[in-house]
Amino acid sequence: MPFESIKKVADADFPTRWGHFRILGYEGLLLGAKPCCDHSNVPVNEKEEMVALIMGDIYSAPPVVRIHSQCLTGDVFGSLRCDCRLQLELALKAIGDAGAGILLYEEKEGRGIGLMAKLRAYELQDQGLDTVQANLALGFRADCREFELPAEVLKDLGVHAVRLITNNPEKVEALELAGIRVVERISAEVEPLESFERYIQTKHEKMGHILDSLTERTVS
Repeated sequence: MPFESIKKVADADFPTRWGHFRILGYEGLLLGAKPCCDHSNVPVNEKEEMVALIMGDIYSAPPVVRIHSQCLTGDVFGSLRCDCRLQLELALKAIGDAGAGILLYEEKEGRGIGLMAKLRAYELQDQGLDTVQANLALGFRADCREFELPAEVLKDLGVHAVRLITNNPEKVEALELAGIRVVERISAEVEPLESFERYIQTKHEKMGHILDSLTERTVS
């Protein structure tokens, strides 16, 4: 879904445990926004919002970048059903250690299905479905994200090459198609806990996420 326009609406100082950032707010206006669920009666939000945390010099060399989708349950409440908070903290630490980088926090709860649908998917997972099966059972795609706004924000910042922290090859492909060169993929793999082991295994097997620990286990 192309964006008719994007604009920066805020830019403020932002100290954190991982170092000193600037926090930027962006709004993107979508053209022809369509729901991820074909039978949905919920109107599609034509405005998409994103936060960019920026540290240090992001221009002298391709910066470390993480595209992180909003996860209230993990990022805020510390849910152990997923590895989202651990990945978020891994990325912030990596940026802090490098002294420069960008974290793009996109408004895409539950891989884009929204918070209430995500909680309904949790119910289905409690009944035995995996994370992909649950989304499909609710009428959604396995992943409703397109990663177009992150690419547009990077362009607005004047960043055209990145070192991307991700396990998801679709993020790499989306940036490359948008004209952002991914010069290096940095693993976002965290130590698996029993509570989310099936979750990350499903993403590996059904969504193509690159997880070296699971690959090595399969080979051995």
